[in-house]
Amino acid sequence: MTNNNTHFDIAIIGGGLAGLCFAIQAIDKGYSVALFEKESYPHHKVCGEYISMESWQFLRSIGLPLDDFQLPLINQLQVSSVNGKLFSHALPLGGFGISRYKIDALLADIAIKKGVQLFTQTKVTDVVFNESDRGAFILTTQSSNGNHQLKATVTVGSFGKRSNLDVQWKRDFVQQKPNKLNHYIGIKYHIRYPHPIDTIALHNFENGYCGMSKIEHDKSCLCYLTTAQNLKVNNNSIKLMEENMLYKNPFLKDIFNHAQFLFPHPIAISQISFQQKESVENHVLMVGDSAGSITPLCGNGMSMAMHASKLAFEQVDLFLQKKINRAEMEVQYKLAWKQQFGTRLATGRFVQSMFGKTSTSNFLVNTMNLLPFLATPIIRSTHGKAF
Repeated sequence: MTNNNTHFDIAIIGGGLAGLCFAIQAIDKGYSVALFEKESYPHHKVCGEYISMESWQFLRSIGLPLDDFQLPLINQLQVSSVNGKLFSHALPLGGFGISRYKIDALLADIAIKKGVQLFTQTKVTDVVFNESDRGAFILTTQSSNGNHQLKATVTVGSFGKRSNLDVQWKRDFVQQKPNKLNHYIGIKYHIRYPHPIDTIALHNFENGYCGMSKIEHDKSCLCYLTTAQNLKVNNNSIKLMEENMLYKNPFLKDIFNHAQFLFPHPIAISQISFQQKESVENHVLMVGDSAGSITPLCGNGMSMAMHASKLAFEQVDLFLQKKINRAEMEVQYKLAWKQQFGTRLATGRFVQSMFGKTSTSNFLVNTMNLLPFLATPIIRSTHGKAF
């Protein structure tokens, strides 16, 4: 192992939306920043690829020229029950579509140009907090160049829904036995299909739901969530599961039979958990899915990730300026995170319980058609305000 005595103000583990946005905010304030990403850019991720408008101004403020990209603006919602009953409603805030392939690479380029030390194809294998060493973290990394160590005053965890560090730290959600909140799989495609540019659709099927909305270049993101059990009973075949489960919804059957699929194979992720997580672990501040995942049907995980990066950086900035101590930084971030996202996550879990079942999805769609005014407060409760 090579020892590297480089000491950064901030080390960030994971180069997704939350990690990249945090890095750019930190470098803009003059801090030294190291960001570690296990993949290289650009790359695809399982994600609904819809961002609510609450994030538009924030992204512009950190240097992303959204106005230049002619992105699809989305202001309508469609929800179908398992048997194809449809409900339509305006989205009070609305959003826009952009692929993770595009936005992550754009943000990475901004970060590099501003001076962030971005290490791609690099995995962080260990993080140790050493209180006796001026409260520094020692991070061990692994890449094709071998193993290295470095120090950082603050470490931020932005490593997604589940990682080797979650397992190593024995975080509570990893220890839970498979249950209705922690045993999901996600599948994503990019397709071409005559779908309204201003509409995000959520189509139910037994034990799952599938979202579709436009992204750049007139493509659509088609992304669905279902139980691992659904895959297991279909001989672990994604294609067979789609034919046996998703096709029972006539909207999904039409999409799968008539869309042009742009990936040679679907992108998949397993062991997705929506159980509560701690926003600080071992003195590491968690942002994005590392701190908690909102159910995808609420369509707002990307905005939450970026907003969490802002909340976390506000406290880190105060700490590095020596205006607060580490304990105060951690407590204040926990409180800010809970105040901003606690209700939204709880609402997401409740709404999820109504989806993916024939009886409850039919009831929900029928109720919304009869009493459409009920939809607005539910939708608003899963979205925040501009930050």
